[in-house]
Amino acid sequence: MTNTSAIFDQAFAKLPLIAILRGIRPTEIEAVASTLYTEGFRIIEVPLNSPSALESIAILSRCLPADALIGAGTVLSTDAVRQVRDAGGQLIVMPHADTAVIRAAKQEGLICVPGVCTLTEAFAAVHAGADAVKLFPAELITPQIVRAMRAVLPPSLRLLPVGGITPDNMHDYLKAGVAGFGLGSALYTPGLDVAAVGQRARQFVSALALS
Repeated sequence: MTNTSAIFDQAFAKLPLIAILRGIRPTEIEAVASTLYTEGFRIIEVPLNSPSALESIAILSRCLPADALIGAGTVLSTDAVRQVRDAGGQLIVMPHADTAVIRAAKQEGLICVPGVCTLTEAFAAVHAGADAVKLFPAELITPQIVRAMRAVLPPSLRLLPVGGITPDNMHDYLKAGVAGFGLGSALYTPGLDVAAVGQRARQFVSALALS
């Protein structure tokens, strides 16, 4: 079995940014993902409410190098976990903290990043085996709140704000103790051309380096 934890750690060390390609289609996934890989991204998520998401995940699992961690977002059920696994995905990202889904992902040897908004949810996710937690929606979880959560959560737990993250607001979150970010519409929106995606990716990478 592939050591997904090692791939996650290595990908995160390379660049602690998760590309969320909501709405992307299989016909454009390879070009967009290859551009992101060139810019340093190693973690790419295709939300399951995207058109033919499992097909896109299967394409990515074949076309990107082995050090890329590919998976799905908006995973809502244990059945969906197995579908992502069968498509070649290694990463399960959730908008919520359903412990049954977390446990199913870990039983399949997958990386799981559930969404949390409270300490109660965060601790439940950790106890179920979460590899990191998605602070979602980040618009409601300010850097001040992150700082308070960071004070009591396990120091090794990666906190990843998602929702409304831009190059301009990353610095304050990093100072508050987050480990990285999930990037959605500020990085990719459906139909955006590959050159524009690359430009946005470079802006995020530059902002991270300066923070």
